[in-house]
Amino acid sequence: MSGNSGQNPVPIDTNGITPFQQMLASCSGALLTSLFVTPLDVVKIRLQAQKSPFPKGKCFVYCNGLMDHTCVCTNGNSKAWYKAPGHFNGTLDAFIKIVRREGIKSLWSGLPPTLIMAVPATVIYFTCYDQLRAALRVRMGSHAEEAPLLAGALARVGSVTVISPLELIRTKMQSQRSSYRELSEVIHSAVRNEGWRSLWRGWGPTLLRDVPFSAMYWYNYEKGKAWLCKHNNIREPTFAITFISGAVSGSVITLPFDVVKTRRQVEIGELQAMNLSSKASSSTLSVMTKIVAENGVGGLFVGFLPRVVKVAPACAIMISCYEFGKAFFRKDEGQSCG
Repeated sequence: MSGNSGQNPVPIDTNGITPFQQMLASCSGALLTSLFVTPLDVVKIRLQAQKSPFPKGKCFVYCNGLMDHTCVCTNGNSKAWYKAPGHFNGTLDAFIKIVRREGIKSLWSGLPPTLIMAVPATVIYFTCYDQLRAALRVRMGSHAEEAPLLAGALARVGSVTVISPLELIRTKMQSQRSSYRELSEVIHSAVRNEGWRSLWRGWGPTLLRDVPFSAMYWYNYEKGKAWLCKHNNIREPTFAITFISGAVSGSVITLPFDVVKTRRQVEIGELQAMNLSSKASSSTLSVMTKIVAENGVGGLFVGFLPRVVKVAPACAIMISCYEFGKAFFRKDEGQSCG
């Protein structure tokens, strides 16, 4: 390191691959994760709708394994995929009946619109995280181990800032039952009436919802990966190590943050659908305190089993595909240099 004069800007070392290659790795991971996880959430939402039908204006959270999307319910729309008729006696029964009656493609209902936002958001998020982590490790010196915490938080700020207007427009289109042809009018009317800043309505609460979760996820992931590498006496993490680290950090450790995140998301979505200002009423800590007061400490771990079944594999698939993609490009670069 002392050999560098510091006169010329040198690219931060990101394990020998370019940002474009990181983007390709995260894009492939995003597509695979969405294809794997979406059927699980479609079944979950159909079971939810059967148990307590969604009233008009009510929101539910739809997840394709990468991003949580707020869906606004409309009245009397029997064509909506989440309102399709059917009586299910559990998850497996729902899978079988949906495929038998509606075809296997119905398990990916609602996927195309969410992919339009999920893939770019994931590409921005993962690429920014890697670039920031590498830069922060150099600058933080003895505190380099905390770099993933800060990098994860900053990367989430970037992806939320880019995606927030799209999510707002999508929520408004759903609540007003607008078509994609009317998209420009939806945007123009929002800008005309409330200014450009209105497109980022809900940005603050969304950051409060997502940033603590992201910071904890990446910190735990990097710690778990380093520990498993040390335990197995290897320098580079294997596919199994990244898979296990991603699954554990994405399920048990961050669960309280995810409970807070989901509660906030539904509130923000319903306010946006009604064209009301979505102000951040409280911090993550105060929402946690409220949940504990209402439901006890166990309230922070509500939905543990469904989360382990769905979110843990989603996190594991995404991160291991991403790491595999980066390893592939590193190997390719090594061979081309050789």
